[in-house]
Amino acid sequence: MKRIFVIPIIFSLTISACGSTPSIWGIPQTPTPNLTTENPRPDPIDPFAVSDDPIIFPTSTIPPFIATELSYTSTPTPDGAAPIILPTYTLSYDGAPFLYYAQSGDMLSAVAGRFGVDETEITSDADLTKTTLIDAGTLLVIPNRINEEMTPNVQLMPDAEIIFSASAIDFDVNQYVQDAGGYLSTFNDYLGSTGWIRGDDAVKRLAIENSINPRLILAMLEFESRWVRGQPVDELHTTHPMGFNDFRYKGMSVQLVWAINNIAIAYYSWRAGTLTHLEFSDGSRIRIDPRLNAGTVAIQYLFSRAHSRSQWEQIIDPNSGFIAMFNEMFGDPWARADLVNPIFPAALNQPELVLPFEPNVEWSMTGGPHNAWGQINPNIYGPNSSVPAAIDFAPSTDHGGCDPTPTWVTAAAPGLVVRSSNGAVMVDLDGDGYEQTGWNILYMHIGKEDRVAVGTWLEVNDKIGHASCEGGVSTGTHLHFARKYNGEWVTADGPIPFILSGWRVVAGEKAYEGKLVKGDEVIIADPVGQKWSNIIRKENE
Repeated sequence: MKRIFVIPIIFSLTISACGSTPSIWGIPQTPTPNLTTENPRPDPIDPFAVSDDPIIFPTSTIPPFIATELSYTSTPTPDGAAPIILPTYTLSYDGAPFLYYAQSGDMLSAVAGRFGVDETEITSDADLTKTTLIDAGTLLVIPNRINEEMTPNVQLMPDAEIIFSASAIDFDVNQYVQDAGGYLSTFNDYLGSTGWIRGDDAVKRLAIENSINPRLILAMLEFESRWVRGQPVDELHTTHPMGFNDFRYKGMSVQLVWAINNIAIAYYSWRAGTLTHLEFSDGSRIRIDPRLNAGTVAIQYLFSRAHSRSQWEQIIDPNSGFIAMFNEMFGDPWARADLVNPIFPAALNQPELVLPFEPNVEWSMTGGPHNAWGQINPNIYGPNSSVPAAIDFAPSTDHGGCDPTPTWVTAAAPGLVVRSSNGAVMVDLDGDGYEQTGWNILYMHIGKEDRVAVGTWLEVNDKIGHASCEGGVSTGTHLHFARKYNGEWVTADGPIPFILSGWRVVAGEKAYEGKLVKGDEVIIADPVGQKWSNIIRKENE
């Protein structure tokens, strides 16, 4: 099912006739692959390493047969039949306002950013003065000041099929991969922190840890390289299956990390209203239609990162591109999403949380809002590309570096431990056993010794474990702390405030900067735990 929304006041139609059945994007020239030579490096590799080495981009990453015999093409016009007339869209700027219905996850400042207007210029019968999310379906009247070419106003993918939502609860990654019988079904990958791991297990782990839908991961891998249902199309796509030809990103898992990070950057930047354009390797750019949903923008953005404009136009064509293949693999994503939507129900608030450490024990706020999972290399993704959902605390002790500490991390709210491995403890606050539903809290860098076990029910103040450097990338002992709702990371300083024992998280200008505010009291984040970052939880908090 495709969601297509075209508002006549924005576009005028120019009718053109074609002898076959192209999409509304026309028929871009078929790309010819021109593979660059990659620079090998030994395994294991660090997917988050920062390097000054130049980035090598392929001039084409579409496997040869995607554009030829195995391409998803529309049915040709039968001989003798009348030619099919399809519309070509031309921008018509007449100043008429947009009539926009808010989508789940919209907030006023983000909507204003996408449409390029001031918040005060948006009108509605609903109360827009609240700082919380706008209820889905609310009609907003927004001035039209967009006078540049926009992406097609076609909803490609629902949000629930991008994030690790309830739509993925019944999906068995291992079974699907083994039944598909492609290269991935016999592939083993090497992860630096884990060692050798089966390819399907690596996909499952990436989905869980990054809170990305596993169907999306498999579809990306299949579309770019044919790993899931067939064999790699060439040598480049064997070592770089997502087609991102950078020697620092060699191997399946790190290629997928690159793709997942781009998906997350676009998805959450659209949520925040900070992403408005796509840019291509030739320097051209196009405005993202502000009426699109976050899931669609994530797909558009990912394929703009390593493909030319003409290739991108083919890929996002819902009749013959990535979405056509996704539907063939997994069925209609909109039907699944309709069973779990909305991601954010009306009047959603955070449950009561306390600071995640024992009363009367001094800790330091060492990191303001920053990326929810892993680190994002600014040389690859840009300086403002994190998903600012997490904050950091470290025990104020005489220990340095990654030395173990006897100080305890404790439960900030009651809940069920649904994951406890690789330094991560995930606590499900609604107790249904799924981190794809309801509120979930991530406690990261919890040392293996004394770490709480899966299946444990926790009450407030129950012990979870000790802060450490285990799991992910860490330069010192600390706790990385983040929230999720229905599988989506919740930004730390957004429409659903992150409040701990009455302290509200406020973001700084850059990742890791920020503060805690409670009345007139302010705790300022500091990476080395200087005195202004120190905080003691009181007995009655």
